[in-house]
This record gives sequence, structure tokens and C-alpha cells, in this order.
Amino acid sequence: MTARINAQLAFLTEADKLKSTLRATTLCDGSRRENSGEHSWHIALYAMVLAEHTNRPVNIDRVIRMLLIHDLVEIDAGDTPIHGDEDPTEIALIEQAAATRIFGLLPEDQARQFRDLWDEFEAAETDDAIFAKSIDRVQPVISNLESGGQSWTDYNVTRAQVETRVGQKVHRGAPALWAALKARIDAWFDTNGG
Repeated sequence: MTARINAQLAFLTEADKLKSTLRATTLCDGSRRENSGEHSWHIALYAMVLAEHTNRPVNIDRVIRMLLIHDLVEIDAGDTPIHGDEDPTEIALIEQAAATRIFGLLPEDQARQFRDLWDEFEAAETDDAIFAKSIDRVQPVISNLESGGQSWTDYNVTRAQVETRVGQKVHRGAPALWAALKARIDAWFDTNGG
């Protein structure tokens, strides 16, 4: 039992590094960039609050678990801004290796469970994963809208990019939520250009 607890504690200590991984998105007040630990917590809360807007029934406990672990790979891979120009194939390989290393710190049964959940999120084929991916895209949009479009401006993001890179994923899992966001996004771009 001691070996199991030690492995679990090693994983949890490693997970603390997510708090030092900065994202492109700022806090809603624009005062600083958020870290990936804050993002993971915040989107888990988003999922709890917005679950009624999913277009298909989901197991919200599974969705929250996905959201809490989905960015742990950023400990090794760093944050990849959705509007950046990184090679998606290269990033996927780096994240796969990170998932193997980080989840591999856990006891074998938990390592398999966490990795399976992470792989499900990445594939975005189940209702739970589709909704989780939707929520993962919603929170940065709100942060941009509240902060005056800070990372959108930094990355020269256009309305078309938001619709393609964000809107399609949000619409797939929560169409009503996308409709509400789109109105706010359109208003921002109408005022600020793009």
C-alpha cells in the first residue's frame, strides 16, 4: 500500500507544475495570463454550470474528470494557443509522450484510467468528450470578451478564425451556447474590426 500511496503522491506533486504553465489567455480582468491549473479548474466549473446546454445527455462527473486532467500534458508540452501557428502533428506527438510519462507516475490501474479518459477527450467522439471539448473552447472566449480581446489582439485573430477554431467545436456540443457566444463575438468584432 505504501508504494501505491507514494506513486499517487508523486503524480499529485507533478501535477502541481501545471500551476506554473502560463497560457496565452488572460484572466477576465486582463491583469495577467492565466495558468493551466486555473484554466482546468475554471472549465470544470463552467461544465457544472453550463451542462444543461449540451445537445446530448452527458455524465457530468466524467466531463469534469476529463477537464481536470486534459491539460496535464502541458507540464511537458507547454500551452499551445489555439490561434498560434504550431504544427498540430508535432504537438500531438509531444502531448502523447507527455501523457505517457505523467499518467505513468500513477499506479497501473489509475494510469490506465486517466490515460483512457485523456485519450477519449482528445478523440472527441463520445458525447462526454464532445461537450468537454466545447467547454474547453468557451472559457477562453469569455476571457477575451471580458478582457477587451487581449489574446485575440496579440495573435491578430479574425472573426473567421474564432468561428472555425472555436465555433465548430462549441456548436457540436452545445449549439445554444454557441449561438449566445456568437452574438457577443460578433458584437466585439463589429466594434474592434477583424
